[in-house]
Amino acid sequence: MSTESTPRPAARATIDLITAAWHTQAVYAASKLGLPDLIAAGHTGPAELAKAADADQDAVRRLLRLLLRLGVVDGDENDGYRNTDIGDLLRDRPGSLRDVSLLYGEEFYQAWGNSIETFRTGGTGFEKAYGRSLLGYLGEDPDAAQRFQRAMQAQAKNFSFDAVPQLIDFSSDRHVVDIAGGSGQLLATVLGAAPKARGTLIDLEHNIPIARAHLEQTVGTDRTELVAGDMFTTPVPREADTYLLSRVLGDWQEDDCIRLLRSIREAMAPHSRLLIIEMVVQDGKDGLLAPLWDLHLMIVNGGHQRSIGEYRDLSARSGLSIERCVQLPMETSALVLTPAG
Repeated sequence: MSTESTPRPAARATIDLITAAWHTQAVYAASKLGLPDLIAAGHTGPAELAKAADADQDAVRRLLRLLLRLGVVDGDENDGYRNTDIGDLLRDRPGSLRDVSLLYGEEFYQAWGNSIETFRTGGTGFEKAYGRSLLGYLGEDPDAAQRFQRAMQAQAKNFSFDAVPQLIDFSSDRHVVDIAGGSGQLLATVLGAAPKARGTLIDLEHNIPIARAHLEQTVGTDRTELVAGDMFTTPVPREADTYLLSRVLGDWQEDDCIRLLRSIREAMAPHSRLLIIEMVVQDGKDGLLAPLWDLHLMIVNGGHQRSIGEYRDLSARSGLSIERCVQLPMETSALVLTPAG
């Protein structure tokens, strides 16, 4: 059969898949140059945007032409461009996704550029690109670590965290423990819905200042204790009402997950619960983000997203049982686990 008989919709869909990485880099370039912020400040034409961004005028003009079609900006080069809702999310301000764009356009883009290493050998594309693991990289570069945490915080805000207290009741909690709590955003969100509770956050030393800054601005450090340490070796506070484990298990293999879950189970009281927030991979064609993130985790740090069956197996092997599964935005799930038997 000749190539002329190939259905045009299939050919176009194939080309769209092949060139999707160009979308990522175009949005990254706009974020890196600060175009959304410059547009918001009143620089709306290609020439003045290029001058304000210290960039090439023709390149900026052509970039804006693509950003218009990607829905990042609206308008034209004669009357000027304006940000769409997407463009606003790429501005350099709290709650935006600019740091996410920078992270995915730089470090993660390089990791995916070496993804064949993962598929051929099982090693991570990140280590192939940077010569060390993601955790090692972040531990050695404080600026990268802060940008990473800001990106994770922004993703959490736009993915699921704000919805958690709307779907799960924390009002009677007195002690909440967030393990590998990162920037402290989830703990702050939960404590905001649990006015009588105190919180404990455990994470690596380089993340503690980031968490402290966020908690100081939200619930205050008088209600929180920050513990610097490895989540596998740092003692888990005993008999808390709720333990939080958000976007952690996806980074680790089964044996490590079971080791961590068992240490939490040993610390739990009969009334305690463990809240796991992750993307859960569905059967069939439903849900695109979860399998995308599954491959991303595999390429970046060797992790993966799991199905509900895999989480039930992990829970059972750790002395826990899944009480319920709560659906959050952006294909994210909150699994509520309680002590088994």
